[in-house]
Order: sequence, then structure tokens, then C-alpha cells
Amino acid sequence: MTIWTGAIVALLVPLGLTIIAARRGRSVRRLAAMQMASFLSAALLVLMTFAQGEPGFMDLPLALALLGLPGSLLIASFYDRFL
Repeated sequence: MTIWTGAIVALLVPLGLTIIAARRGRSVRRLAAMQMASFLSAALLVLMTFAQGEPGFMDLPLALALLGLPGSLLIASFYDRFL
């Protein structure tokens, strides 16, 4: 097991906890959990890129990091307007 694989396994637990938090609670906590899950997913994808040794796979975590916050804001505005 390499250091990258150990880091990936270590980040799976917080990702699971944020997914559980996103399924429960009020909408504000759900949005915060979704934002944290987006960050953890991007970090996991970066670690997987380093573990594979393929620098070309870095595009996906960068796109996820850039689109995570606007996506959360769009969902928040949807909840405010329609629900």
C-alpha cells in the first residue's frame, strides 16, 4: 500500500460522514454537508490522480472544485424560490 492509497482510504470516512449528514438535518446543514462532500471528492480525485501517476486526469477535480460552489448556490436559490 502506497502513501497515496492510505490517504485515499483515510478520506473515505469523512466523505461517508458528510453524505450521512447531507441526508439528515435542516436544509442549511444539508447544503454545508454537500459543499464539504464536494471538497472531499475533489481531494480524493486529486489523490487518485497522483496514485495513478497520470497528470492528465487532473482536469476532473479542478472542474469539480470550480463548479462546486456555484452549484450549491444554485440549489440554495432553488430551495428559496420554489420550496
